[in-house]
Amino acid sequence: MKDKTISVIIADDHQLIREGIKQILELEGNINVVGQACNGEEAFNMAKELEPDIILLDINMPKLNGIETLKKIKDMGIKTKVVILTIHEDKEYILKTLKLGADAYMLKDLSSDNLIRGIQEVAKGKKYIQSSVADLVKEFSSYEEYPDTNINKINSLTKREYEVLILIAEGLNNKDIAENLYISEKTVKNHVSNIFKKLDINDRVQAAIFAYKNNIKKL
Repeated sequence: MKDKTISVIIADDHQLIREGIKQILELEGNINVVGQACNGEEAFNMAKELEPDIILLDINMPKLNGIETLKKIKDMGIKTKVVILTIHEDKEYILKTLKLGADAYMLKDLSSDNLIRGIQEVAKGKKYIQSSVADLVKEFSSYEEYPDTNINKINSLTKREYEVLILIAEGLNNKDIAENLYISEKTVKNHVSNIFKKLDINDRVQAAIFAYKNNIKKL
């Protein structure tokens, strides 16, 4: 029995990359590229109109970035499965996309065989994480098993520490947080250290997970 054809949209702001991926995918008899988008807004509109099986999303795109596009797709209840295909292997990016419901996270340095395998796995309803970022996913999964909703820990944070925690969860580094809050980078480091102690965590990824799990939002 012939495999069902998998319909795919490719969203990337570089035409050469889109065309290259299209050629790779269409060498497979059961993958059909039904659209290409050069920015997040176009990707979202195309996903809403065509409802393909899968959309490949780059993170760095104009108008809406890949994370914003992913969130919009999920918020609208579009059934299309989302594969993040990016150059970014930062923990914060991986964490954000997994929390928002991405079905796969792959880096652009992967082989064409692994790209195709990932798409086919996702089309079957499975999650696919490239092996080079799998260690983080294990860390994420183990932390998910023990969610910490201790309100006392949240209440122990000062208003400024709370603000810093929100910005950590948004993926900002210490320099960006300092510029955002108009304070020195050294002060930010002190706040981060205090946050880790008060929440009983060890790094920024766990801080971001804590913020997401406890629905910590801007004041």
